[in-house]
Amino acid sequence: MSKINILPAKVYNRIAAGEVVDRPYSVVKELVENAVDAGATEITVYLERGGKQLVRVVDNGSGIERDDLHAAFMPHATSKISKAEDLHNITTLGFRGEAVASIASVSKMTITSKTENGKCYSLSSDGGELGEITESAGEKGTDVRVEMLFFNTPVRLGFLKSDKAEEADVTTFVTRFILCRSDIAFTYYVNDKKVLQSFGGGDEEAFVNVYGVSTLERCYKIDAERNGVRVRGFIGDQNFFKANKSYQSVFLNGRYIVNATVAAALANAYASYAMKRQYPFYVLYIQVPTETVDVNVHPNKSDVRFLDNGVIYANLKSIVSSVLDGNAKALDYVVQENAPQPVQEQEVLAEKTLSELILEQKTVDEEQTRREREAKLLGIAPMSYEQAQKEIEEGKLVFERLREKNEVEEKDYSNVKGVTPIEKIPPFTGKMRPVRPYLDKQIPKPKVKDPERLHKKFPDLYFERMYLEVNDPANAAAAPSAPETPQTDYFMENKRYLDELESKAKQNKIDVSSCVYAGKLFNTYLVYERGDELYIIDQHAAHERLIFNRLTEQMRAKSAVEQQPMLMPFEIKVNAFEGDFLRERLGDIRAMGFDIAEAEENLFKIYAVPLDLQYIDLGKFMNDILGEINGYRAIKLEELLKDKLATAACKAAVKGGMDLTRGEIDELFLLMDGDMGLKCPHGRPVVVKMTKTQLEKMFKRIV
Repeated sequence: MSKINILPAKVYNRIAAGEVVDRPYSVVKELVENAVDAGATEITVYLERGGKQLVRVVDNGSGIERDDLHAAFMPHATSKISKAEDLHNITTLGFRGEAVASIASVSKMTITSKTENGKCYSLSSDGGELGEITESAGEKGTDVRVEMLFFNTPVRLGFLKSDKAEEADVTTFVTRFILCRSDIAFTYYVNDKKVLQSFGGGDEEAFVNVYGVSTLERCYKIDAERNGVRVRGFIGDQNFFKANKSYQSVFLNGRYIVNATVAAALANAYASYAMKRQYPFYVLYIQVPTETVDVNVHPNKSDVRFLDNGVIYANLKSIVSSVLDGNAKALDYVVQENAPQPVQEQEVLAEKTLSELILEQKTVDEEQTRREREAKLLGIAPMSYEQAQKEIEEGKLVFERLREKNEVEEKDYSNVKGVTPIEKIPPFTGKMRPVRPYLDKQIPKPKVKDPERLHKKFPDLYFERMYLEVNDPANAAAAPSAPETPQTDYFMENKRYLDELESKAKQNKIDVSSCVYAGKLFNTYLVYERGDELYIIDQHAAHERLIFNRLTEQMRAKSAVEQQPMLMPFEIKVNAFEGDFLRERLGDIRAMGFDIAEAEENLFKIYAVPLDLQYIDLGKFMNDILGEINGYRAIKLEELLKDKLATAACKAAVKGGMDLTRGEIDELFLLMDGDMGLKCPHGRPVVVKMTKTQLEKMFKRIV
């Protein structure tokens, strides 16, 4: 048996780092949380090369005493809790005492700190090896520098994303902290450039700093308390949706979380308003008693476990649904100053004063009181679900006791048709009926014709009996073996298949000069004659296919695409996550024929579009591309864009019902190049062929 080793701190800290610190954003998260727990009112974050080169967090919090600097680097050292009972009432963001030790073990880390009345001291760590404490210069608070992250774990370093991608994750985290702690002033620098800044002026100011005033105008501001759960923040109105879930933020007791129960409640509240692949926008702050939630689920503390998921789900869904549906309860939940009117009652509410709304609510309450009073008079006083459950259980116990004392009246069902009295049912003895008689029973053989006669009549065919007879002596004899299957030459099979496709394509191609234009039907179908053949062409499907083929070929060949310049550039404001995606794929989007560039941080402008797509809805098109951003990172954009190009080609093509001129019809027919086997990008046929014989059969000229 191998010896059990006690791992040294350098080893187990690196193991712990895999759970606590997996990316640069994890470092920022842990350090900012420590700054918040230290009582900081100003926090500055610096980032270089996506956090791989430098992560620096500076705060004006309480600072660290000189004698505590060594302890700060030790595992399981924390100022947040002191005994096991503290885990039942966690009010701080950090409490495990793993973060600093884990970060220090995989980086070059320096902590410089000064308390209110003390001196400033500094202590450095090189991959977990501590140096000496030295006196330094600095203001009250703590300055933590983390350099060369994962320098001693090259495998982990190799799995990091690009600098821009890591930067986008950190930026997303910082924006969420600005929203979460709107009482703290945050400043965020990326490669010495200021990217974000907030001033600690409250929820609304933080929201506007991150998303802008235009987004605020599309949201309800809510503040509601129901059954001990307080929910406040901003939720998008019934028509405000995003292409992905990166615009959804939930903060529980001051901590950003991702929780399935919360997400399901909000998704279901919006379900009747959202279309497919649309996601609601919300920034919500939820407060629950600390004893009803467990935040000690995972080292990164991103998920939590509720004491009762049903309570959280029901309250969240009820509050948000009430606001969206515009029922009377919405008046109690919506902060009126900036609230858009609910859709279902928008016109009615616009004409009502606040006093009228209060009167309506009073009427509703009086009606509820009247119903409760009537129910009591009838002896059916209303009760809660829990009370009903309790009454049912008590009733069961009373019934059982009465039954034991033979005080329950048993009804006689002996004369009821179709009912067998229980005393006449034979008791089960525990013995099974024998199965052998059924096995011994002879099963009739299927009737078959004489195989010899069949062989004589069809000598080239192979016959085999299609039923199995148990214990058949003939079965043991060697059955005639099937003819050996020759070895398949897969290369020749593939070549034959491709040759058939090519032959079929040639058969579907005709000489356009041999066709005569015969007219059009319903301004949608073009009719051409060719000898005894008739071709009916769907003008929309044909044009759609031609546009799609041209766009995909140009994108594949990276050739120049004819462009239509825009009078005013189209602006796309995205978040950091979406911005990183677009930056990585600007080349592919430009190859499609879009003249797109990043004007400023996360603001992209489109200056020209492909000539074939000049009437496209750019907002919807770009929204569709960003709609499945997580999946797009795994495969080539070119393949994914084919679906988008098909949709764009459909919208750009001539429509059914459009009255084309003869010149436009001839041009469209020539562009088809006689290919009568075309299908539109969605699979519908472009051309239907009929022969003179088929027509004459329809009119019963021939049989």
